[in-house]
Parts: sequence; C-alpha cells; structure tokens
Amino acid sequence: MKQEYQRFYKSTNEIRKQQQEVRNARRRKLRTKRLIAVGIVMISLLLVLVGVVFAISHFYHQMREREMATTEEVIQVPPLVGVADMFPDLPISEQFLTVNPYSRPGLALTDTPQYIVIHYTANPGSSAQNNRDYFENLKDTQETYASAQFVIGLDGEIIQCVPCNEMAYCSNSLNEVCISIEMCHPDEWGNFKDATYNNCVYLVAQLMNYYHMDMDQLIRHYDVTGKNCPRYFVEHEDRWEVFKGFVEEYRERYQKDMELDFE
Repeated sequence: MKQEYQRFYKSTNEIRKQQQEVRNARRRKLRTKRLIAVGIVMISLLLVLVGVVFAISHFYHQMREREMATTEEVIQVPPLVGVADMFPDLPISEQFLTVNPYSRPGLALTDTPQYIVIHYTANPGSSAQNNRDYFENLKDTQETYASAQFVIGLDGEIIQCVPCNEMAYCSNSLNEVCISIEMCHPDEWGNFKDATYNNCVYLVAQLMNYYHMDMDQLIRHYDVTGKNCPRYFVEHEDRWEVFKGFVEEYRERYQKDMELDFE
C-alpha cells in the first residue's frame, strides 16, 4: 500500500474510533441519567408507601383510642336523673314537670350531655318557683315550648324541673345533647345576686366533673343562637370569663375532695 493511502487509512480509523468513543460516552451518560431517574422514582414511591402506612397506622390508633375512651365513659358515667342526693351540699329540690309536649316531652337525650348551657330567665324579680310553675302550666296554656333542667332562684334555691337524661326546651339546636340552667335575676339588666351566682358555679362545677366535660363545653345561650342571653354575661364578656374561672377553680376543689375521700 502506498504511503499516502496508509496515512489516509490510519486517519480514517482514528476518526471512527473517536466517534465511537463519543457515542459510547453519550450512551453511558444517558444510561446513568436513566438509572438516576429510576432511582428517584423508586425512592419517591417508597416514601409515599411509608407515608401511607404511617397514616393508616395513625388513623387506626386514633380510632382505637376513641373507642376505648367511649367505652370508659359509658362505664364511668351512668345516666343521671335527679341530682339532689348526689350533690347534698346544694339546696336542690326535685320538682319534675308533668310529661307533656310543651315543656317536658319525655324524650331521652341522644347522647351523654355534651354541653351545659347557661341562661337568664328574662323575667326580672321572678323566683325559681315562679319559673318552674310557668313551665308546668304550659301543658295547659300551650302558648309556647319552654323549660330547663334547672332553675336557680334569687336566694340560691335550685329547682330541678327535668331529669338530666331527658331533653328540655331551652337551647334550640342543642336541646338533645345539653343540660340547660336558668338563672333568676332581680332587674332587667340581668346581673345576678351572689346566692344565685355562687350556687350556679357550684352546680355547674359538679355536673361538669360528673360528665368529664372540658371547659369549652360550658357555653351561653348566646353561643348557640346569638341571642342576648344571659344578658349580663353577653354584654360583659369579661364577667363571663370570670364566671368560667370560678367554675374551673371549684371543679379542681371538688376533685381534690373526692380524691381525699377515697384515701
């Protein structure tokens, strides 16, 4: 082979080798990118799977805890009817209304009471007995639907009108799951006498302890419907917070007294 052809042949082979090496390098780079992409996808799928397993496990444990809490609550909290014997330190008179469609329908609450709702009678100067008798007479007058489980009078007397495990007509959409307490007041401004105020604190504290309620389950009629009831606690929000503070304080006191009784 002539010398010039040999040089041409060698040059052509070198170019081909270089081109082949470039192609091989591109293939390796592309293969590496594909492997990285597949790795990222696999890791992402694994993380998603771990997240799903964790979420299912967390949901399952929450459901189990709720079921256990519900079971414990049913065992620990039998239905209450009257409370005079249970809270002997309070001046409670059980004067249950006659079962009738207008004030005591005789319907059971759909669940353990979920709320305690505070009201004022909006009838200045009236006594607990006056208000209880008004509820009773509705079976005859049939003028409206109204009642409450408890009415607390001007001198602190407490009349239970409806059993705690029955519905009363006082708190609108919450009637089926709440206990309602009417507070008597001496004038139109709705402020309460000390005896009324104090016995309401004591009654609410003991009821909340019995039903294992949280403080956010103590509400006003206003919180249900926006009605200006109880007027004094709606128009003086700070006084409502003070009232709740007293309830919380006495809940702790009653709880400590109960623990001492068992020692």
